[in-house]
Amino acid sequence: MSSEIHPFVIDIPQVDLDDLGMRLGRTRWPARLPGVEWSRGVSVPYLQELVAYWRDTYDWRAQEAKLNEFPQFTTEIDGQTVHFFHVRSAKEDALPLIITHSWPNSIAEFMNVLGPLSETFHVVAPSLPGFGFSPFPDPADERPWSVERVARTWAELMSRLGYYRYGAHGNDAGALVSPQLGALFPDQVVGGVHITGGLGMPTGDPAELADLSEEDRASIAWVSDMLSGVGGSGYAPYLTARPQTLSFGWSDSPVAQLAYLIERFKEFDDWPEGAGPSEPIDRDLVLTNASLYWLTNTGGSSSWTYYEGAAGMPIDQAVVPTGVSHGGPPAFRRIAERGNDIVHWEDHPHPSHMLAMAAPEPLVADIRAFFTTLKGR
Repeated sequence: MSSEIHPFVIDIPQVDLDDLGMRLGRTRWPARLPGVEWSRGVSVPYLQELVAYWRDTYDWRAQEAKLNEFPQFTTEIDGQTVHFFHVRSAKEDALPLIITHSWPNSIAEFMNVLGPLSETFHVVAPSLPGFGFSPFPDPADERPWSVERVARTWAELMSRLGYYRYGAHGNDAGALVSPQLGALFPDQVVGGVHITGGLGMPTGDPAELADLSEEDRASIAWVSDMLSGVGGSGYAPYLTARPQTLSFGWSDSPVAQLAYLIERFKEFDDWPEGAGPSEPIDRDLVLTNASLYWLTNTGGSSSWTYYEGAAGMPIDQAVVPTGVSHGGPPAFRRIAERGNDIVHWEDHPHPSHMLAMAAPEPLVADIRAFFTTLKGR
């Protein structure tokens, strides 16, 4: 296995962009089913308007140039190509920080935080295996890409970069990887672990609620509805069982890929019902994420978090300190403190599950505050 690190520049062939435009223009639209818009899935008029914007207005080359403003590299670890941004701070003694993006997202999630974070940290931002420019080989490795395997891969990446003491941040899938990294390598993750939620969320075990007040229980009653799938799309069981079937549509139709991603974003963040530029996340950023999935053909391979049983909540670990942004009600913190060394807990008023995309400035400030807190310990 080669341990070489190679410079990387995003340069999508024009023929691929022409093909995308052609497919968008030839979309065969489904009939609108009865009922209120969004009640049976993604709204047809909404998606038609967004696809028209993708085809006629959105500028991939401009977004590609923005991504290429940051130094990028690839290396091979454990048989897997790993693409990553490496943005060094002007401060030589800055703390290295590895940040891990979410599903159903990509490295595009961090476009607006890489620069600000590099004012304080040496930032390493890898694309998860099977996502974007970290594609699986074909056929994919038969060994499961568990959260632990990703964490071990990240530790090797940081070692290759000469970072032996660093912090970690993660969102969603990244919020699973980062605590695992801290638990496995506490001597390296001396800066602690910062995540954007998930800790302390009840799993349905009555014992978790035993020491909570009636007020606390009432504040998290909505969790039981969410865990039972009330009002949800039921996407997780299908991805857990049959991701290959969905991948045919995602690999052949950019609109099928976009519809799936939009439904996840809307379901996670309760987007407004209407069409038009009303998304809580800039639509160019939303479409950059969708374009990365389409142009790298990684819609199916990104589902490993479900098929491999890797999806869920962050593990409890108390070997390194933990900070949480967008943590939720105080009851969540009380549950989380039973198995974690919580030193920072911020519940942002912004409701987004994709905080780095919807509210980058508060997130950057919160990450800085967490690691500043640790320095004072």
